[in-house]
Amino acid sequence: MARTIKRAYARYAETFKAEAVRLASQPGILVQDVAQSLDIHPFMLSRWKKQCREGIIMVNPESNPAPELVSEAELLRLRELEKAYAQLKLEHDLLKKAIKFTSDAKRTSSVSLPKIAKISRSK
Repeated sequence: MARTIKRAYARYAETFKAEAVRLASQPGILVQDVAQSLDIHPFMLSRWKKQCREGIIMVNPESNPAPELVSEAELLRLRELEKAYAQLKLEHDLLKKAIKFTSDAKRTSSVSLPKIAKISRSK
């Protein structure tokens, strides 16, 4: 007998969907950026935009005033800063690994160093 497994899906309020669609509809703002900031999948946001065009989700632009529009130059600068931050984080993690590796090597080499000195003196 086949057993069905019920999965828990996140249910979003219609107001949340409408607000997400309104934000994604702003000129110069990418769907991916809005989806990432709201912690949802970009495909879901695109589906909500389609439902809005079909009239399933109602967006009332008068209900919430539009946020201050961010210029494309600011968005570009923000993306560049995020890339630079990711690069610095990667370099930091690499340096931490290198420090750990060298400190482990010093610990093992200092223990074996006296043994080598005893062997060289006896010859």
